[in-house]
Amino acid sequence: MSAQPETGQPARDSYDFAAMEAKWPSVWEDLRVFEPADDGSRERRYVLDMFPYPSGDLHMGHAEAFAMGDVVARYLRQRGFDVLHPIGWDSFGLPAENAAIKRDAHPAEWTYANIDTQAASFRRYAISVDWSRRLHTSDPEYYRWTQWLFLKFYERSLAYRRKSPVNWCPYDQTVLANEQVVNGMCERCGTAVTKKNLNQWYFKITEYADRLLEDMDQLEGHWPDRVLAMQRNWIGRSEGAHARFAIEADAGLPGREVEVFTTRPDTLYGATFFVVAADSDLAVELVAAEQAAQLDDYREQVKSLSEIERQSTERPKTGVFLGRYAVNPLNGEKLPVWAADYVLAEYGTGAIMAVPAHDQRDLDFARAFDLPVRAVLDTGEADPAESGVATTGEGTLVNSGFLDGMDKTAAIGAATAKLEDAGAGEKTVNFRLRDWLLSRQRFWGTPIPIIHCPDCGEVAVPEDQLPVTLPEGMRGEALAPQGTSPLAAAEDWVRVSCPDCGGEAQRDTDTMDTFVDSSWYFLRFASPHFADGPFDVDAVNQWMPVAQYVGGVEHAILHLLYSRFFTKVLQDMGLVQFNEPFSALLNQGQVINGGKAMSKSLGNGVDLGEQLDAYGVDAVRLTMIFASPPEDDVDWADVSPSASARFLARAWRLGQDVTSAVDVDRASGDTELRATVHRTVNEAAELINSHKFNVVVARAMELVNATRKAIDSGPGPADPAVREAAEAVAVLLSLFAPYTAEDLWAKLGREASVVTAGWPRVDEQLLVRETITAVVQVQGKVRDRLQVPADIGEAELQALALESEAVSRSLDGRQIRKVIIRAPKLVNIVPA
Repeated sequence: MSAQPETGQPARDSYDFAAMEAKWPSVWEDLRVFEPADDGSRERRYVLDMFPYPSGDLHMGHAEAFAMGDVVARYLRQRGFDVLHPIGWDSFGLPAENAAIKRDAHPAEWTYANIDTQAASFRRYAISVDWSRRLHTSDPEYYRWTQWLFLKFYERSLAYRRKSPVNWCPYDQTVLANEQVVNGMCERCGTAVTKKNLNQWYFKITEYADRLLEDMDQLEGHWPDRVLAMQRNWIGRSEGAHARFAIEADAGLPGREVEVFTTRPDTLYGATFFVVAADSDLAVELVAAEQAAQLDDYREQVKSLSEIERQSTERPKTGVFLGRYAVNPLNGEKLPVWAADYVLAEYGTGAIMAVPAHDQRDLDFARAFDLPVRAVLDTGEADPAESGVATTGEGTLVNSGFLDGMDKTAAIGAATAKLEDAGAGEKTVNFRLRDWLLSRQRFWGTPIPIIHCPDCGEVAVPEDQLPVTLPEGMRGEALAPQGTSPLAAAEDWVRVSCPDCGGEAQRDTDTMDTFVDSSWYFLRFASPHFADGPFDVDAVNQWMPVAQYVGGVEHAILHLLYSRFFTKVLQDMGLVQFNEPFSALLNQGQVINGGKAMSKSLGNGVDLGEQLDAYGVDAVRLTMIFASPPEDDVDWADVSPSASARFLARAWRLGQDVTSAVDVDRASGDTELRATVHRTVNEAAELINSHKFNVVVARAMELVNATRKAIDSGPGPADPAVREAAEAVAVLLSLFAPYTAEDLWAKLGREASVVTAGWPRVDEQLLVRETITAVVQVQGKVRDRLQVPADIGEAELQALALESEAVSRSLDGRQIRKVIIRAPKLVNIVPA
């Protein structure tokens, strides 16, 4: 029994978040409240958080992102859905390999130690995930099926190998991923990085470019607009024409044709020179003998430049004349052929027709090398040859032979038709999207399941020999640069018999991009222990597509695009019945500090563990949710977890004050408080569905205040409406502050977990509010009449008045000096 104070009143417990955090996890685990029934008894919903990477313990960004996803998962459970909310780790990757080299250890040691640390933190953070479905992409049981999927893509000619340029460190004699190149230098040794051509594996994502673009229509309204725009821009569909330029024969070099893609075939008469990518094989094939040495020197210079640098409008234009001429297919004009770094070998055909009057980069190049500039569009602007500013867009065709006088649309059609009649081109569609380079010259990744035989060529590893596991015994010192892929150092592992002819052969020593691992993990969660395939087809088709995906906008393009690509291939294989993996997408903002991103170098980092120790899990979670809408940044310098803790203690104390029985007739309670409860619950559902989680917290705070008022100065703690209100508070808080909610629920005499309480039922009759007419005046003249609730507050009434169309028209853009509310039914707006 609790000690009795001198007043004769029973002792009151204090709000102790540490005790709650110690008590409830084992209860949830014993009750298995976060595991879906998965038996078809209830409608299914799949909620997914983007894969965490085990780079260390959880940080403030994790705290926000996973709190957001947990709100959705917990809410759907309360609404009676069978919810799948899994957890796993994207556990291959470069950081683990670098850590292994630094520590002289195997990458697995660092990786799995970090996973254990993060898992413990996730459990403390009370994320409502089904731990029985936990997976790691670096487990052989997982990457066996990543390899299987690769082979299925290979069978469908969607995986292929070709030479392509990679980042190369001449000191370490190794390939570097883009993220290992910092300001053009190797992050390991500081040497300037160059380019080197190597055989690389690709996925043919361009085969699905049209479908990736067209199927985005079904995501409208469910994905953020900016994410859809970013994907559309990345895919970059453009209609235009292919035009074939004849390269004249020269001094032993045969003539040939080179095709270019242009969205503006109407400007062909404005082409005054021809450009090929300096680092392309085409440049070497075209260069005249007397220019070859100059081209070789120039190509060496280009190796040190990144794509961003090469396409920068700020850099002076450089190039080399190749001593050859291309013939314009429309007018027969001979155009000098140049090699330049601002054209990229990987884009289009690696060659362009340069129209300097109407393209700024072409104009800058022409001015640098004193090449002709001919305007063929009369736009009414200054001549680019004199102004140095290219004119683009609409205009009337001039200096263009049979196209003169036409507008853009007519001229494009006529020019394309002329090319087709001459057999020199045709109408076509082009995409900015390039095939997915998936080869990585790393150790800590999924081995590519291909064997190279001198007689049979590329041979797929038989399925019954999967997984091709990483060689054992390799440690940090063995992972150091070897001049080839690290796996090549494991000679016994590399040497193998050819599955077809039995002769001596070698394993492929590249590993896969980690984006391959994360392009299908959401499918595995439906049946993570399935042994007969990457996933149980029936289970996937029952759970998917994902109802709500939550993660950062930094994955707006590559991860989401690759996941969509995988899903479409699997649909074509008959393994899934849907064509989009994620029905709805929610992006959360960043957690910053003092207006800046947190970093150790800035000295403004905030340690999540310290915040949890100081204020408790629930206070940190609630602060993250309440700070802003999910998509906005949270500035930790502007929020107050201590205030959240005080509110939670105030809400928790309701459980000690309610004195009515659990089974009391709620309908007999105070009508005013009951109406507040039902309106709050009803509005909360609408707000959660529109991701306005912060407003739901505000409504929960208002409900706590109303309940406290009813206890202290209203019908009292025994009133049935007070119990109804306190239980509604517990259910609402279960979405944001699970420990406090569970403890409050228990103090209210409830035995089962609040997780399974169910969403409070709403009485529609209690939602009806008495209304009055509010008269809205601007400078004393009546401009509008609004029907508003009789108990409306002044701030809400003022906001409604200012949103009125009639008021906006009468103000006509004038500033407001003040708003006077003389009574709940009269608003007078005084313009400045």
